[in-house]
Amino acid sequence: MDDTSVSHAEPAVPRADMRVDIVCTGFGPATAGFLTTLGRAVLNDDGTTRIESTAMPGLPLQVLCFERADDLAAGVSGVVSRARGIRTSFPEFASAGVPLSSPVTDEQIVYLLDPVGASRRSRPLRAIDAMLRAGGRLLGVDRHGVRLPYIPPFLRKHDGVVLSLGQFQQWVAGQVMASGAAQIWPASPVAGPLFADDGARVTGVRMVDQGTDLRGAPTDAYAPGMDVFADLTVVGDGPIGAVGQALDAKFGLPDGHVRDEWALGMKMVVDLRDDVDLAPGTVIHTIGYPEPEIFGFLYVLAPRTVSLGIFVPSWFDSPLRTAYRYLQHWMLHPWLWRWLEGGTLRSWGAKSVQESGRRGEPVLVGDGYARIGEGSGSTNPLSGSGVDEAWTTGAQLADGVIELLSRGEPFTRDALERAYVQRRRASWVERELRVAEGARDGFTRGVVWGLAGMALAGLTGGALRIPRRHGQAHPRLATTVSADAWMDAQGWPAVPFDGRLLVTHQDALLMGGKVQAAPGYADHVRFDDLSQCRECTTHLCVSMCSGQAITDADEGGVAFDREKCVHCGACLWNCPDDNVRFTAGAGGLHAVEN
Repeated sequence: MDDTSVSHAEPAVPRADMRVDIVCTGFGPATAGFLTTLGRAVLNDDGTTRIESTAMPGLPLQVLCFERADDLAAGVSGVVSRARGIRTSFPEFASAGVPLSSPVTDEQIVYLLDPVGASRRSRPLRAIDAMLRAGGRLLGVDRHGVRLPYIPPFLRKHDGVVLSLGQFQQWVAGQVMASGAAQIWPASPVAGPLFADDGARVTGVRMVDQGTDLRGAPTDAYAPGMDVFADLTVVGDGPIGAVGQALDAKFGLPDGHVRDEWALGMKMVVDLRDDVDLAPGTVIHTIGYPEPEIFGFLYVLAPRTVSLGIFVPSWFDSPLRTAYRYLQHWMLHPWLWRWLEGGTLRSWGAKSVQESGRRGEPVLVGDGYARIGEGSGSTNPLSGSGVDEAWTTGAQLADGVIELLSRGEPFTRDALERAYVQRRRASWVERELRVAEGARDGFTRGVVWGLAGMALAGLTGGALRIPRRHGQAHPRLATTVSADAWMDAQGWPAVPFDGRLLVTHQDALLMGGKVQAAPGYADHVRFDDLSQCRECTTHLCVSMCSGQAITDADEGGVAFDREKCVHCGACLWNCPDDNVRFTAGAGGLHAVEN
């Protein structure tokens, strides 16, 4: 039986089961928006029942959310957001006291020149760099960087907030749990959806089996995962979630939709020196360095506390992909190092982002299920935002669910289409996703083309865009060349480790969070055909692995060490042969401030 799609018709072994009204998978911003909105309609102000459960008559609506990570605030992202949807849910958000958050006070986009001469820059960029260097301070060049004088409207976050997503999610979880309207269970990975006998209707979810060895074989402690039946399954488990993957495999993507744009975000929270006076709410985005295709960010969350990181995109057409060392070289750029020097690593993390946006939207609803958040295609690749969009899709679904419950209508595909999808189509989320569709296609031709394409799309409301180029320009390197060796050969200097902020990759795992692989579960990263791994000449899964959990093995193969996996999912989209399976698993990186 495929463990990403399960049927409850004839269970192989006796399984415990329970019934609720609504079950949610994944506690990210989308599910937080859903539970916040729905929770306010379940109970009256005096605590009496407003919406009664059909699963447990006489009680309020029974809503249950399962989260894979061992903490309800294990997000790995410092974000800047206009927070339109969040502030609709929480009008008092600015004064709510959410830790590590601040209104945006200053926005900068900085073009970083290459101070070491190792960056692979195209001829147009070299010409731009030469002109800037020749102009010097007259053109605003300072510490090998230039603050751009204009920020396009589609990139502005001037009315928004910077926040630690982990701290925000923890705050929201407290609100939801205190209301009594829903239960959120951490450390509860979901194996996949349950289908009715006809295979068309989702009837709930199955939890991951426990008490197995790393290959999934039962041990003496074996306990089969529980079946949780529900009238509605809300799928908010992100771009690599087991339930979302199973639904995609079963129902496919709508005609013309494709997921081919990803990015790996590698991020830190850093305590700065006492004399650094960057104002809370300062937002700095960078382009141009360490490689032109890599974007960087620095957000000041609180006095002398910043969230920073880089995004390595799928269209970064390098002979070898890596992220951690590029992050260190980015931090060492003189424009940034003046603030970061002497700082201390506080937390570290990584996450892959599905950036196809509207173009990657799956089938949003079906009988018994609805999809929200990043896995539903809500990320805006033009504005580089996704948290508020995800939150809003969750709130929209909740409004639709409340409408259907008030009418006593079942959660059929037609009803959910009318109550949720039409709401989404009529919202600002849909309008802005339409403008952003294809906005980054030009990056497949080069950075200058990509930036021009974003400007065209943003300034013309999506009417104009630069078409993409297919194929790669650079052959991938053989696995005999490590990321460090290749970067050394390109002229990148050695990183001057200081034991505080500039540390080895393995030290970042130890200092910047806690990686925990709970015992009794099967490995969640598996390779379908190990002979394919031995024949692969690139092993991009190795060079792109955030936690060095995938390494080269004997006879040209690869090996997986779950004790280092941070569940970023980069291996899934970096395997050129689709030979990686990323299934449900507990544990992962714990860095609640990130």
